[in-house]
Amino acid sequence: MSDMKKTMLITGAAGGVGRATVKHFHERGFRVIGVDRQSVYAEFPADGLFIQADISVPENLENIFAQATEFTPTLDVLVNNAGFQVTKPLVETTVEEWDMVMASNLRSVFLGAKLAYPLLKAEGGGAIVNVSSVHAVATSANIAAYAASKGGLLALTRAMAIEFAPDNIRVNAVLPGAVDTPMLRAGFHRGRENEASEESQLAALAAKTVNGRVALPEEIASVIYFLADNAQSSFITGQGLLADGGATCRLSTE
Repeated sequence: MSDMKKTMLITGAAGGVGRATVKHFHERGFRVIGVDRQSVYAEFPADGLFIQADISVPENLENIFAQATEFTPTLDVLVNNAGFQVTKPLVETTVEEWDMVMASNLRSVFLGAKLAYPLLKAEGGGAIVNVSSVHAVATSANIAAYAASKGGLLALTRAMAIEFAPDNIRVNAVLPGAVDTPMLRAGFHRGRENEASEESQLAALAAKTVNGRVALPEEIASVIYFLADNAQSSFITGQGLLADGGATCRLSTE
């Protein structure tokens, strides 16, 4: 396999962070397998493989990795990036909504890692990067299911790192804060009446960070690449790296 390009698989490939990550890895010589609910991805790299699938369904994950195995016998990097969000008070969240968030954000990672493991092991090792969230360590109202799923993902990252270490597979998580993505902007309007413009709401979020701005998707993509790249992060595993512009370092009483 040394004469072949490295290969990575990413879920949530068509979202804001997903697209930026696909581009970032491809520009650095990776073949990319991308998975998303979205049916069309016109800019997806020609030498890659795009699979339309809903990863909240276990059978779909099995089919994804069957296709991935036909595309490549080994895998260097798995990026669990897909995310589903429900924005409403806990007492108004239905069991179906709760289960959908957990199936999309947490169960899919558990199953995806199980299915990716043989491909990573066959390569002699590799890296898994789980995209958690700042909500895993500090959260806000009306996002309980999402926060719980991302907190669980951080704990799962530690457990996976311990179990996969003997096979030279590193597992880490990135915890983004506010990132200017379609999901963030959709959240401005979902579940509540808000007449403020998206730009004014982005500015309000930016003011809560130490850096005074929200992240660009490309900035999170570079953190994902750092955690996946053995040349840069070979001694890092089982960790959650906050990329939140310093939002969680400031006292709420300040």
